[in-house]
Amino acid sequence: MFQIISKIVESVKNGVTAALKGGTEITGSIVNVVKNIVVNTLKETGEFAKEGLDIPVSLVKGAFKGVSEVGSTTIHSLKEVVEGVIQGFTETGGEPNAAVRGAVSQALYEAKEAGIDIKDAVVTIVKSAAESIAKTGGDVKEATKVAIIAAIDTAKEMGEDVATSVRKALLEGVEGAKEILEELSS
Repeated sequence: MFQIISKIVESVKNGVTAALKGGTEITGSIVNVVKNIVVNTLKETGEFAKEGLDIPVSLVKGAFKGVSEVGSTTIHSLKEVVEGVIQGFTETGGEPNAAVRGAVSQALYEAKEAGIDIKDAVVTIVKSAAESIAKTGGDVKEATKVAIIAAIDTAKEMGEDVATSVRKALLEGVEGAKEILEELSS
């Protein structure tokens, strides 16, 4: 499985880098570039690649590395990577909640590594995950809940200070977060 994951990361990274270097306009095209490369990569790797959390994580990792290679490490580019991965993953038959969990979790790690403010990033990432599910015809309320849980769990892995900041940012910036977080606490 490790070889498949490494292949996916490299394939997506190289595809995104090549596509964005070939275009003159980066903004607005990242979602479609990532989505198309995700769809093609998953078709190449076969049916089993659509299972599990590791695949969306690998797709985000590869796509953000590709975007980074063309010099775009902003919250906006991270948002578009998340959207493209979720849309491409679900379009090929991948489970929407797995797409959301994996994409949100890895996007937060990528934000931290790129020096992007986690508090700002988490709100954008959670909202874009829900928007992506809406575009695929999925359950937005469920996607929001899954995204918030993934964000909280990931933040806890990063440390208590990060978890506190993320929780506060979600409460202030994501509609419905209060109810979801209260439900988690009970």
